[in-house]
Amino acid sequence: MKLGVVGLPNVGKSTLFNAITSAGAECANYPFCTIEPNVGVVAVPDERLDVLGKMYNTKKITPAVLEFVDIAGLVKGASAGEGLGNKFLSHIREVDAIVHVVRCFNNSNIIHVDGSIDPVRDIETINLELILSDMEVVKKRLDKAEKLVKTGEKQYADEADLLKKLYEHLSNEKNLRTLELKKEEKELMETFFLLTSKPVIYCCNIGEDDIGGEDNDMVKRVREYAKTENSQCLSICAKIEEEIACITDVEEKQMFIEELGLNESGLNRIIKTGYELLGLISYLTAGEKEVRAWTIEKGTKAPQAAGKIHSDFEKGFIRAEVVTYDDLTSLGGFNQAKEKGKVRSEGKEYVMCDGDVVLFRFNV
Repeated sequence: MKLGVVGLPNVGKSTLFNAITSAGAECANYPFCTIEPNVGVVAVPDERLDVLGKMYNTKKITPAVLEFVDIAGLVKGASAGEGLGNKFLSHIREVDAIVHVVRCFNNSNIIHVDGSIDPVRDIETINLELILSDMEVVKKRLDKAEKLVKTGEKQYADEADLLKKLYEHLSNEKNLRTLELKKEEKELMETFFLLTSKPVIYCCNIGEDDIGGEDNDMVKRVREYAKTENSQCLSICAKIEEEIACITDVEEKQMFIEELGLNESGLNRIIKTGYELLGLISYLTAGEKEVRAWTIEKGTKAPQAAGKIHSDFEKGFIRAEVVTYDDLTSLGGFNQAKEKGKVRSEGKEYVMCDGDVVLFRFNV
């Protein structure tokens, strides 16, 4: 999973990126500090791996990972090449979902590119640039499709019809996340790599005084906006997340988080929300050599899940021996679970579940 961290200049985007990835992206009080995208790879927190690691006395624990891409700031006119617009837009096309950081705190020492704090206006500024960019892409594809329709092939007619529908929606300054489409239309739209079709997490960067309390008025406005397009909204203090990231002792870190009135770090909440948005789950493999988590989409069948490990596993798939994490840990091991009849032999049509601990049988 690749999440693109975006936002207007000076909203705390790079500060948050540094905190959650410890990647050390340069951070300063001026626009366009981030010119090329910084990339940080982070482990997906999963307590189940530590439990299985102790159970198997494993030599190696490998969590699932995701990439955070810190993308350059944006200003009005980016779709026409203003600022670093063209680079910004090309980098967004490569991510699976967008973490849109918006400023929801007042601080006269930190300048705002528009001179005042208004998170909904900031959101609309970026969304409009993405809409304009998508309109340009859709129009070019539509012109081409309409020429190909004359060849008489139905696929081009279907594509032209969909593109017309997309262009009309975008022309009303609406992003494509809010457009209802049939399943086959959605699948076709995905091949266009359009920016406003990507799922979004609006990340409200709040001040330290707002931590653990009720949402401030700015956050409430962002939450209402997110509801209108079925997006997610989180409140995170980037400055505090930086402090959390600096604490290396696990117990001390958790104690600090709880003292703030929080249950978990902002990173954990972003990851969980990202998984939910993209429909992702993790299955597990366990043994003395390695305990590992593998990320797959909900609805993935056993052979395709096996292919995540190695293509040969999918090609030569015979069966999957599956036990739930809860059964495995409560009974004390794979053999014990087998004796109790908790290990199932599943075939090619089995749909994987989150927390499945699996041993794949294959022959190539």
